[in-house]
Amino acid sequence: MQVFIRHISFLLCLAVICTYSATAQPLNKLDSLKMDKLHFTNNRFVNNLFQQALNSVTKTPDNPLNQNVQNGKSEDPYLRYQGRIIRHIYVDPLNFDRDIDDTSKQDNSFGTKVGRKFHKTTRPFVIKDNLFIKENTPLNAFKLADNERYLRSLEYIRDARIIVLPVKKHKDSVDILIYTRDFFSIAGGAASQVLNHVNANLYETNLAGMAQRLEISGLYDYNRSPNNGYGILYKKGNLFHSFIDATAAYSTMNNNSFTREEETSTYLSLSKQLVSPYTRTAGGLTLSRNEAYNAYNAPESTFFKYRYDLLDVWAGYNIGIEQLTATNNTIRDRRFFAIRYTDRRFNEVPQQVAAKFDPIYNSTQSILAQFTFFRQDYYKTQYIYGFGTTEDFPYGYNISVTAGWQKQLNLERPYTGFKVSEYIATNYGDFLQLYLKSGGYLHDNKVQDGSLLIGFTGFSRIIFWNTTKIRQYVNASYTHLYNRVTYPQLRIDNNYGLRGFLSDSAYGTKRLSIQLETEFYLKHKFLGFKFAPFPYADFTIITPEHLPYSKSDLYTSIGGGVRARNENLVFQTIEVRAYYFPIAPVNMKGFKVILTSNIRFRYSSNYVSAPDVVQLNGD
Repeated sequence: MQVFIRHISFLLCLAVICTYSATAQPLNKLDSLKMDKLHFTNNRFVNNLFQQALNSVTKTPDNPLNQNVQNGKSEDPYLRYQGRIIRHIYVDPLNFDRDIDDTSKQDNSFGTKVGRKFHKTTRPFVIKDNLFIKENTPLNAFKLADNERYLRSLEYIRDARIIVLPVKKHKDSVDILIYTRDFFSIAGGAASQVLNHVNANLYETNLAGMAQRLEISGLYDYNRSPNNGYGILYKKGNLFHSFIDATAAYSTMNNNSFTREEETSTYLSLSKQLVSPYTRTAGGLTLSRNEAYNAYNAPESTFFKYRYDLLDVWAGYNIGIEQLTATNNTIRDRRFFAIRYTDRRFNEVPQQVAAKFDPIYNSTQSILAQFTFFRQDYYKTQYIYGFGTTEDFPYGYNISVTAGWQKQLNLERPYTGFKVSEYIATNYGDFLQLYLKSGGYLHDNKVQDGSLLIGFTGFSRIIFWNTTKIRQYVNASYTHLYNRVTYPQLRIDNNYGLRGFLSDSAYGTKRLSIQLETEFYLKHKFLGFKFAPFPYADFTIITPEHLPYSKSDLYTSIGGGVRARNENLVFQTIEVRAYYFPIAPVNMKGFKVILTSNIRFRYSSNYVSAPDVVQLNGD
């Protein structure tokens, strides 16, 4: 099989060489200055391209059709250059109309020509600021793969490639060539209910090609007082090459995900990810002021009036990273320590809540410390959430142990918990995540708000049916909440229940769910959009509080739909899903169709996150 793949690679290389000879264009039209720096001749370039094509062959199943789908460890193409000195790093950002796998291709359709007038290609210094590899240092294959994955995670970048070019006269040195391909970064949308209710937004995710997001939103509602609402958000990625993202926002029409009311909100956030296992620090700071107002003139008995301020800060350090990598920089096991302080202070509490325990409307303070042990590498693949865009699925483990203290109203309690995740990726393109989460508070020598969540998520290997690619998705979980005091009850209107379930009438303390879905990725496009129809089925059993398991309620949802995405655009994937709830509350039974546009378009994950208690109704 390996011989067959090499023969195919050789033929592909010949085709590329012939194309190059016919067009007589250097890679992505590098200018003569760059060519002088690289000491290239045309033949030198062809040899490098040939070598790179051989290096980029990834592991595939025995079925030769599967060579159309990426599936291989992200560090594999770079391992043969491990330890060589990086001489030069060249960055070449491509516009959204270019093909990153064949830079000689350019889309010259009418719509693309119009789009080019409004889109500014990412500036080279922006890409350079997002690099954590350096010239005149030894090449680390894992760090190089980390950097390529991180570039792909930026919201304005569709895809990225890092190519290693051997230096002929210096066997111990290499040059690095980095390509990124933009999204068309201007997007927006609008929704209307006749003319009584209209809302719209417009955003630019890469303003002036400088990693800036600017979003403006507006609302008109005849039944609202005032009739108009607006919001504005500004985000700058990677301030001063610090890998800190800064976001500021103000809105008079904010829909808080925790409460039911519309509110005014002022928000400031600083966030730094652990962008690589070789990064030392991560953390974040969030400040916000939120106030609910009775925009729709609801009766005082049903309107929850509140006002609160939020301070949330955390910081973490990669323990022993210098000593760990001093002698062997390929070691990937890590130990990360983080601490977090949160203070959500209500200056005005809804009269319906007053002094009762409530997980949403109570003032809370907490301090949590967390040790995380992880080893996380990545497979490059496709067709998990995207339509062919390169996606990075982790493999390895992540174990975190959390301890701390929380005060809610006048109740003070210590907390302990842990989370375990195992990520499995096979050479055949099967991906699986196993997870176990548990935690609880100690009070009067008893465990309160004890939680247990266990489950798995799986994506099958790609199955080929003529030109259609098929992937199966399954998600199953069991949740148990015991001795509940302040925690909200379990719900099923979330990722651990029924998709599309909008009712809040199903509560309990035990929940068993399974979600099944099959995606059919079609080959043909229409107006630049790719399509993926799918059938699905969800089943959830939930046990009401204080009742035995025999009194559990079964809820089901079956149906199907289609997703569409133009991968040149920054628009989220559009999904039309038809739901049928044969077993559901009266107000939920029957058919419904929902159009959504906030569907994720590629798999994403982080090495570490802020210390937190176990969440049972959402990620």
